[in-house]
Amino acid sequence: MKRRGSGAHGFAFFLFVAAFFVLRQAEAIEHNVAGSAQLDYHFVPTERDANANAGTFSTFDGFTVEAAMKLSVDVSPHLSGNVKVCFGCHGFEADMFYFDLRAVDELNLRIGRFSPSFGSFNLRHDPANHKFSDKPLPYDMGRMLRKNIWGNGVLPAPFPDNGAEIDGTHFFGDAAQMDYAAYAVMGFRNDQPNPTDLNFQEAHVPNYFVDNNARPAVGARLALTLRASAATDATVGVSGMFGTYDPNNDLTYAIAGADLAVRVQRTNFRAEVLARRTQFDTSNPAIFKYALSPADGDFFMKDGAYIEAEQPIVRDLDFLARIDGMLRMGNVLATTPLSDKSSVVRESLGLAYAVERNFRLKTSGELWQFSDRDPETGRRLEVGIHLGAVATF
Repeated sequence: MKRRGSGAHGFAFFLFVAAFFVLRQAEAIEHNVAGSAQLDYHFVPTERDANANAGTFSTFDGFTVEAAMKLSVDVSPHLSGNVKVCFGCHGFEADMFYFDLRAVDELNLRIGRFSPSFGSFNLRHDPANHKFSDKPLPYDMGRMLRKNIWGNGVLPAPFPDNGAEIDGTHFFGDAAQMDYAAYAVMGFRNDQPNPTDLNFQEAHVPNYFVDNNARPAVGARLALTLRASAATDATVGVSGMFGTYDPNNDLTYAIAGADLAVRVQRTNFRAEVLARRTQFDTSNPAIFKYALSPADGDFFMKDGAYIEAEQPIVRDLDFLARIDGMLRMGNVLATTPLSDKSSVVRESLGLAYAVERNFRLKTSGELWQFSDRDPETGRRLEVGIHLGAVATF
């Protein structure tokens, strides 16, 4: 079969815009259009010739744009539809195209293409919804230094997928609420021979959005929010996901996460922990750096975590601080500089200035600490700088 290219996604974007103008004429249908765009300049002065796209770094430096447009339509009191297209380093993509059939607050059925409920950062993965220019490392999708070596984060966000989800919210007066979700989706994949890890690129364009093994992945999330007052609340959540990613349904992955968010006035504190266990193909032992253990030698663990805080300095200026990192344990390919226990820690400080309500300037500096030396420069420490601007409508 012939793969769909950028022309098909351009046509999908045209249909999105056309649908918006048609719906403007249908006064009986409630609809809303929203969008956001971020321009970010990423500079890595410690890399040779300041080109992080070369050598073992293979990340996105220079100017990049992340943009999204979403159309929400209330067809009836119980049925609504959402369409979202996004543009980034992967080109145009249908990030969402789903319907919600809501019986009551506690019971909603979602079908189509959407991001399954996992963790708290997934709820604010758009650049307009977080004040750093980039994502936390466990959710990184392209910004990480040495990303080709590490294979991106634990669970790169967003992770749109095809399937169905049941979710709902139960309110305990004004003091608390419980949110839940359970879903079955296509799941991650890797169609390459002798797969050793998830291939997140295969879930995006220009690949077909179809499963490679016809067995769905399943997952769930549960979160509790407590409100001490109108200006103070806290949310704690747990998430899980399980599936197979190879065509023969032999290789499994399991992801677990826990998250905490606390808000006091305009001060925000957030923390998340993620862990992924991934089986790999062992039919060709020669491709691995270490001898395969006869017991439990067919998987690796990739764990990640972040802690971040947002503290207002004055009315329109926020101070940002974040520590994030990942730990990978297990056998690795013979071609990688990673060891059987590799880690990376990043420390970031930044500022976010609201020029006006819908326009914000961002800047941040990063110190990277790798456990393994860069094979070309011998360095373990690197520095990154972000300058960005984001707008919404």
